[in-house]
Amino acid sequence: MAAAASRSNVTRLLKIIQSGANSCPCHSHAHSTPATAGAFSSLLKYGRHYASAAETTDYAFEMAASNIRFGPGVTSEIGMDLNNIQAKKVAVYTDSTIAKLHPLKAVVESLEKHKVNYVIYDTCRVEPTDTSFKQAIEFARKNNPDAFVAVGGGSVIDTTKAASLYSAHPEADFLDFVNAPIGKGLPIRKKLNPLIAVPTTAGTGSETTGTAIFDYEPLHTKTGIAHRALKPLLGIVDPLNTRSMPSQVHCSSGLDVLCHALESYTALPYNERSPRPKDPIERPAYQGSNPISDVWSLHALKMVVKYLPRATKDPEDFEAQSQMLLAATFAGIGFVD
Repeated sequence: MAAAASRSNVTRLLKIIQSGANSCPCHSHAHSTPATAGAFSSLLKYGRHYASAAETTDYAFEMAASNIRFGPGVTSEIGMDLNNIQAKKVAVYTDSTIAKLHPLKAVVESLEKHKVNYVIYDTCRVEPTDTSFKQAIEFARKNNPDAFVAVGGGSVIDTTKAASLYSAHPEADFLDFVNAPIGKGLPIRKKLNPLIAVPTTAGTGSETTGTAIFDYEPLHTKTGIAHRALKPLLGIVDPLNTRSMPSQVHCSSGLDVLCHALESYTALPYNERSPRPKDPIERPAYQGSNPISDVWSLHALKMVVKYLPRATKDPEDFEAQSQMLLAATFAGIGFVD
């Protein structure tokens, strides 16, 4: 009886999440076919089953490794990392709030200790728009850095990805790389300058993904840029950087982790998606559920169940906060791009 009730609750939750009309354009699967309508209930009964590839569907998925370094205080190593990749000029992106807090201070101290030349852009917009992206891109083009550092939540990290992308493509129109049908969705063929991401919230997992999400103001809609070339070179996942988050932010960002992991695990399987790409570079960043992403998504879900209530209830529970930060990273890896 208890198992049946639990199964019913999970199914109801998934239906509520799926019914949202404004789901993330890169992570959601509102285009699911009838084959996936009962996918979750079948999964509960029989476990994951991957169909044989049909002629028009994809038959492969790609797993690009996400490089992360986890541990209290690892932010202090960033100056050495930048020296190790021989960066000559670094653009540090953050927002006006983080600019006053410990995370940016720790980054700057490390850069100065290791004599790294840097400039700071501290006006990243929370919930970025095409306008705020363009302002960040202009800063990068003006200063011409050979490496980027993002210090902040998903909005800051996504803004930095866009700055890195378009500074490497000065000839590109802004919509060239934006997801279709709003943009052209062109593949990224140039190598981008390295980006090190320092997350300050336990939510988006953007330090591991190849996506930059923004609001496209002319159409009043949310879209993004998605390609594995946008993945940061390194994610510095330091639990000390989330200590200042209020309980409400721990809760809301933790629910972001929950939704990401659920979306990944219940997504249309990779070999039921069409059309099949004509060139591997055209394979989308988010390819559907697969045996590798399942591992990360399931583990992230278990961590959320165990640690999110604790992190929300007790602002001094450093273990729970640390594990939620790690869960966000795991859920991001579970997107598989």
